Amino acid sequence: MFRVALTGGIASGKSLASRHFESLGVPVIDADQVARELVEPGSPLLERIRERFGPEVFERSGRLDRARLRARVFSNPAERRALEAILHPAIHRRMQALAREAKGPYLVMVIPLLVESGQDWGEDRVLLIDAPERLQRERLMQRDHCSPAQADAILASQASREARRARADDIILNNGDPKALSDAVDRLHRQYLRMATETDPSRPQR
Repeated sequence: MFRVALTGGIASGKSLASRHFESLGVPVIDADQVARELVEPGSPLLERIRERFGPEVFERSGRLDRARLRARVFSNPAERRALEAILHPAIHRRMQALAREAKGPYLVMVIPLLVESGQDWGEDRVLLIDAPERLQRERLMQRDHCSPAQADAILASQASREARRARADDIILNNGDPKALSDAVDRLHRQYLRMATETDPSRPQR
């Protein structure tokens, strides 16, 4: 299946774009959602996190305290790399398995850390949801109720805007207008349908 890797910095608008692709009948596999499923209580991955980071990053219910873990890893690059070493290979394996089972006109894989991961996702096209860092910072603070220092640490931990743009085949600039974002997704949807048909001539165009 023709694969589009959808990426972008935190709070850039990836979720809004992916939901619109879904509304158009395109299957979407989201790395963040996969990560949440992989650390459900009782999972082997969750136990590895407990062994590495201790009980202080867990709620009394046994669930992962995401806010506390995030604050810890984004203030310490070594801790962040340790968490990524636990999570990223498992996320990659699960997403590849889901991709093989997906059915639809083409597939969108939401991979926030596409540039940072250095992994082969098998994508045919990279779509970047781009946003000015100032807007990302404002949205992040409002959405996650984090401090300016925490927002800056999260942004600094990610690939630069320039690095993401260099990796992208297609770019949607999201300045905060939902209609403009959905219109851009509509245009790319038509393009991806054509490209998917060219990749697999037996697939009818829609």
